[in-house]
Amino acid sequence: MSFFKKLKDRMFRSSDKIGAGLDALVEDAAPTAAAAQPEPAKPGLIGRLLGREADEPKRIMDDAMLESLEELLIEADMGVDTATRVAANIAEGRMGRRIGTTELKDALAAEVARIMGPVARPMPLYPKRPQVVLVVGVNGSGKTTTIGKLASQFKAAGKTVVIAAGDTFRAAAVEQLQIWGQRAGVPVLTAPEGSDPASLAFDAMTRAQETGADLLLIDTAGRLQNRADLMEELAKIVRVIRKKDETAPHNTLLVLDATTGQNAVNQVETFRKLADVSGLIMTKLDGT
Repeated sequence: MSFFKKLKDRMFRSSDKIGAGLDALVEDAAPTAAAAQPEPAKPGLIGRLLGREADEPKRIMDDAMLESLEELLIEADMGVDTATRVAANIAEGRMGRRIGTTELKDALAAEVARIMGPVARPMPLYPKRPQVVLVVGVNGSGKTTTIGKLASQFKAAGKTVVIAAGDTFRAAAVEQLQIWGQRAGVPVLTAPEGSDPASLAFDAMTRAQETGADLLLIDTAGRLQNRADLMEELAKIVRVIRKKDETAPHNTLLVLDATTGQNAVNQVETFRKLADVSGLIMTKLDGT
C-alpha cells in the first residue's frame, strides 16, 4: 500500500478536529452555494462504489473558504507557514468550483503526502554487526510497540535481532517487549525493575557481539525533554554504548506521537543534542 493510500485511509477513519472541521467547513455554506447551482447529475456505478453520493454537500471554493481552511489547520497546530502553504496548494485549480468533503480530504491527504513523501524512507541498514538502534522519545509516544514491530519486520527479513528492554522503570514495558519477542522469535534482555538502563545496554551490546547478531534494538524509558536529569540519563546510555563500539548507536530513532503538534519540533531539537537523532517515527497517525 502506497504512502498516500495509507495516509488517505487514516484520514477518512479519523474522527478528530480536522475531520469534523472539514465536514463543517463544507456543510455550513453548502445550502447557499447549492442554491445557485443546477441540480447535479446522479452518480454512476463507479461514483456509488467510491461512496461519492450525489447528495454530498458541496461548497464553492472562494476566499472565505480558503481563509476558514487556513484557520482550521492552524487551530490543529499545523503551524502558520505550513497551514498557509497547504491551504493555498489545495485551492490551486479549485477556486470558483464547487467541492465536497471527499474531494477536500483527498486534496489534503495528497498535499500532506507530497510534503512528507521525500523524507519518508526505510531505516538504513549497514554492514556493521551488530547495528545498534537506540529508540528514544517522550512518555506514551509508542516506543515499545515500535520496537516490537521493527523486530518482527527485521526477523521476517532474515536478520538476527536482539532486544534490550531498557525501560527498567516500567514493568509493563518489559512485559510488552517480552510478548513481542515471543511472537517474533527474538531474545529480549531484561534487568530487575529500577536497574541502571546504561548497564543493561552495555550487557546487551556484549551479548549481541558474542552471538553475532545483525541488529540490537534498545528500548529506553519515556522522558520529557524539559527534565534535565532524565535527559542526562539518556546521554549516559549513549556514552556507555560507545565504550563497546565508538560508532554506536548507528541509528537513533525518535518516536513522535503524531497528535503532538508543534511541540514535536522542540522534542526533536532537544533529543538531537543528546542522542544525535538520525530518524523519526510517527505513531498514532489514525488519530491525527
